[in-house]
Amino acid sequence: MGFARACSVALVGVEGVVVEVQADLEPGVAAFTLVGLPDKSLVESRDRVRAAVVNSGAEWPQKKLTVGLSPASVPKSGSGFDLAVACAVLGAAERIDPAAIADVVMIGELGLDGRVRPVRGVLPAVLAAAEAGYRQVVVPEQTAGEAALVPGIAVLGVRSLRQLIAVLGDEPVPDEPEAGIGRPDAMLAGLMVPGAGLGSGLVPPSADGTGHRPDLADVAGQTRARTALEVAAAGGHHLLLSGPPGAGKTMLAERLTAILPPLTRRESLEVTAVHSVAGILPPGEPLIGRAPYCAPHHSATMQSLVGGGNGLPRPGAVSLAHRGVLFLDEAPEFSGRALDALRQPLESGHVVVARAAGVVRLPARFLMVLAANPCPCGRHTLAGSGCECAPSAVRRYQARLSGPLLDRVDLRVEVEPVSRADLLGGGGRGESSAEVAARVRQARVRAAERLAGTPWTTNSEVPGHELRTRLVAAPGALAAAERDMERGALTARGLDRVLRVAWTVADLRAADRPDASDVAVALELRTGVQRGVPMRAGAS
Repeated sequence: MGFARACSVALVGVEGVVVEVQADLEPGVAAFTLVGLPDKSLVESRDRVRAAVVNSGAEWPQKKLTVGLSPASVPKSGSGFDLAVACAVLGAAERIDPAAIADVVMIGELGLDGRVRPVRGVLPAVLAAAEAGYRQVVVPEQTAGEAALVPGIAVLGVRSLRQLIAVLGDEPVPDEPEAGIGRPDAMLAGLMVPGAGLGSGLVPPSADGTGHRPDLADVAGQTRARTALEVAAAGGHHLLLSGPPGAGKTMLAERLTAILPPLTRRESLEVTAVHSVAGILPPGEPLIGRAPYCAPHHSATMQSLVGGGNGLPRPGAVSLAHRGVLFLDEAPEFSGRALDALRQPLESGHVVVARAAGVVRLPARFLMVLAANPCPCGRHTLAGSGCECAPSAVRRYQARLSGPLLDRVDLRVEVEPVSRADLLGGGGRGESSAEVAARVRQARVRAAERLAGTPWTTNSEVPGHELRTRLVAAPGALAAAERDMERGALTARGLDRVLRVAWTVADLRAADRPDASDVAVALELRTGVQRGVPMRAGAS
C-alpha cells in the first residue's frame, strides 16, 4: 500500500484554509475516487490529473486510488487543487519522494498536456499558508510574482508538471517553450473573469498606460464641491453630490481617487487579495498601489453590491472598492433594498454574508460617493427650467435615499450648474490633483500622528466617545452644533460626524484642534445651510 500527502488551500471568500491532499493506493480494480466535499469543477480534476500525468511522461498507477481532501467539512471548489492531487498520486506511486512534498503547498490547474495554468486567489491562498506555518509554495509561473509578495515564503514558479517532477526528484529540469509568443497569452485566461473588471477603475485609460488621467484642474468652477471632495479624501468621509444633469457630479467623483494617498503595504495586500479572488487583478500588476474605483450600474442587485452568488458568496462592489471609492451614480435609481444593504458595511468596514453553503466575511472599508438629481427630470432646482414633475413625484424621488442611509453620509453638497465665465476660462484654471493630493497627504499624516497607538488611522473611523472625551474641540466651538441638535436638525450620530469632519478641516489648515469656524464648515457641508464662512478647507 502506498500513501502520500501534499497541501493546497481552499478559499472561503477572501480567507484561505489549508487543505491536506492525501492519496492512498491499494490493490484492486483500477479506480479513482475523490472525497472531501469537492464541487463539480474539482470532481472533474480526476480526468485532468490523469491525462496530465500520462502526458508528462509518468506512469499512472493501475490500482485502486483514493484521494481525500482534509478537513472534509470545508467546501472546496475550483481547479487550483490539480497540482497537489497530481503530486500526491505520484508520491503514493513512489515516482517522487513522499517526504519532499509533505510540507509543500501547491496551487495550480493542470492542462491535459501537463502545463500548469494560473488560477485566481493565489495571494490570499499563500497568505493563509504562511499563517499556518508553511514556508514553501509551488504556483504557476505567471502568478509567482503575486505569491512572492508574502514575506518569509519560498516560491517556486513552474511552467509544467514535468518541471515540478524534475525539481522534486533532483533531475535535470526540462525546458518548456513559452506559449503565446506574439499574441495574448491564453494561460492568463484563468486569472480574469470576462467583464468583471468593468468599472473597477484599475485598467489604465490606454493599453500602454499613457492615456489621459482625470485631473481636478479639468473641473471648471465648483468651489464648494471641490472643497467637499478634498475634505472627503483627507478624512475618509462619505459624500453626496446632488444637482441637475450636466453640473459635473460624475466628473468630480472620477477625480477623487487621484487625490487619495497611495495605499500602504498592508492596504495594498488587502486590496490585491480581494481583486485576485474576484478575477479583476490586472496581468503583470501583482500588487495594487493606488486606491481602487468601482462604479456599479444603478440596475445592480443587492447581491452584486454586497457579495453573493451560487455556493459560497463572492466579493461584491463594496469589497472591490475596499480602501478606495464606491461611486453610485443616479443613486435614487438603485433599488431601496440594495441601498439599505450598504448601512452595515458603512459602519463596520466589512460585510458578513450568510448562505446555505457557509458564512463569509468580506472586507468593505470604502469611501462612498452618491450622485443624485433633484427630481426625475433633473431640472427641479433650476430657475426657469420648466420642471414639470409634480411635488409628490419630487418627494417620492428624493425619499428613495432613506434617512438612515443619509445619516451615515458626512458631506452633502449641492452642485450648481457651471457659469459661462467658469466654463469658458474666465474664472481661471482650478488647482490640479497633485496640489490637492499634497494637502490631503499632509492632513492624513497629522491625523495618523494624533491617532498613533489607536486602531484608527483616519478621522472618519474615530468613535464619538473619543471625540467628546479625549479629542476635544476648542472651547465654545460646538455651540452652533449643539443648537442644531436641540432643534432636531442633528442626531447624536450626526453630531459625531460633524466633529469628525471638523477635525479633518482643522487638519487641512494645519490647526491643533477644530475651532468654531471649522465646526461651521462641517455643519454647512452636512446640512447645506450656509453659515457665513468661506468654503476653502485647506486651500490658500
